[in-house]
Amino acid sequence: MFKAILHLLFFNYLLFGLELDHIQSFNNWNNLQTGKISIDWCTYENFPISRAKTILDHPINNVAGVVQDLDKYPEIFERVTKTIRLDEDVVQIVLDMPFPFDGRDYIVKYNIENFSDRWVFSFSSINHPLAKLDSEHVRLPNAAGIWILKKINEKQTEVIYAWNGELLGNFPDIGLTRAWVTQGNEVLTWLDKGLTERSGL
Repeated sequence: MFKAILHLLFFNYLLFGLELDHIQSFNNWNNLQTGKISIDWCTYENFPISRAKTILDHPINNVAGVVQDLDKYPEIFERVTKTIRLDEDVVQIVLDMPFPFDGRDYIVKYNIENFSDRWVFSFSSINHPLAKLDSEHVRLPNAAGIWILKKINEKQTEVIYAWNGELLGNFPDIGLTRAWVTQGNEVLTWLDKGLTERSGL
């Protein structure tokens, strides 16, 4: 019986959810915001996928360094209250939400692809036996996302951040597009701010 339980836990641990690796082939985007940060959304496998895009005045290696430093996310992204590393490439991320909504958390396994002028960080939700859910949080079982960085020149990087915009819990569907715009702006603005502070500019 014990071996059967362990086998089940291991199977759930390896079970991947939604993946956004082919996001650049999506062509049914709906624009929500234009300007320095552009924000769009589309439907993929019956999930709402949001995408935020901008150009940052930072070298690609610096941007990649911050994005992959998940243990420091609470210092960079203000809505991230805690990151818990469950394995070498598995992390639980806990998010604060504006009142009166419950907080959110998700457990993801991530992968990094590094090329000379392009860098990709993708993550997809999994189950993990060590991930505990706080009573005041809602788990996002279909969490998924991807960071795509493209080198423009030695000092500039195009940044694309896309994620599953599903929020579940007590968040009203009518407010989703506004939430996606807010999240896209916050994440890329905080990333830019964190990079500037790290470089001492």
